[in-house]
Amino acid sequence: MLLSGGVSLMAAAEAAEVRVYSGRHYNTDRDVFKRFSDQTGIRVRLLESTGLSLVERLKREGARSKADVIILVDAARINQAADAGLLQPVRSATLDRAVPATYRDPSGRWYGLTRRVRSIIVNPDKVSPGTIRTYQDLASPKLKGQLCLRKRSSVYNQSLVADQILLRGQGATRSWLNGITRNVTQPYYGNDVALVRAVASGRCGVGVVNHYYVARMRGGVQGKRDQTVARKVEVIMPKPAHVNISAAGVAKTARNKTEAIRLIEFLASPDGNKGLAGPTYEYPLRGSGSSAELRRLGSFTPDNVPIAKLARTQPTALKMMAEAGWK
Repeated sequence: MLLSGGVSLMAAAEAAEVRVYSGRHYNTDRDVFKRFSDQTGIRVRLLESTGLSLVERLKREGARSKADVIILVDAARINQAADAGLLQPVRSATLDRAVPATYRDPSGRWYGLTRRVRSIIVNPDKVSPGTIRTYQDLASPKLKGQLCLRKRSSVYNQSLVADQILLRGQGATRSWLNGITRNVTQPYYGNDVALVRAVASGRCGVGVVNHYYVARMRGGVQGKRDQTVARKVEVIMPKPAHVNISAAGVAKTARNKTEAIRLIEFLASPDGNKGLAGPTYEYPLRGSGSSAELRRLGSFTPDNVPIAKLARTQPTALKMMAEAGWK
């Protein structure tokens, strides 16, 4: 659905504009777009959908597409969009300064905007948090019957496994996958929130979720009930931690390329970045964020695997997950 009014933020028909296809689903992003429009006079037109739907739409539209900026969650997903010819390389000294090299495409086709840690959650009544420090600890036989995971189709888990392949190699990752799937006895869950609830209730002792789901629940974003639920789990930031991103690139068919680059530069700036990451409990490109809930999660050490390599490794990761019995 193409939104005007409120998100099409400048009323004058002759105003410059930029059309955004976004796979992020946060109403607070609109406040950031409004701030950009207020500062620049550039109208933002927003179309929101799931990442896969947006990619398929771009392919269908082809040269007729009116998209200028593409925003997707998960590094592998936006890199796959770039490899499919849906994004174009841009050169921006501003973006090169704002976005650390680990979180951008070497060819300039996309730039990271926010960071997400794939964290481990524990029910302390079921499992001692002190026994888990790394993702590898999830394969310990001591966790037999205690581990819960999202389904293999989760792009976040696919990227986690791809990350481990790049960090530790296929042999070690295969052994790890066999170990963790042996520890799973519950059905595989469809989303991270359901998994947090399962661990909090004691159906599982341990789970793997993106950190911001717990932080948002604890912050009361999903209501009092989930706030109470999330406070029953402890969050472990693995050492080192797999960090994923949401990211933006300029569409191959962009008709407003200059405005598109200006928008991405704004989103990567300290002001824009804080506006994106703060309300959603994600981490900004630099620093640890100002949220009290994020401070409670503690610091984390990224494993510094180049994000751009995840997409190329994801097919291997998916194959290995299936072979290990990850459903």
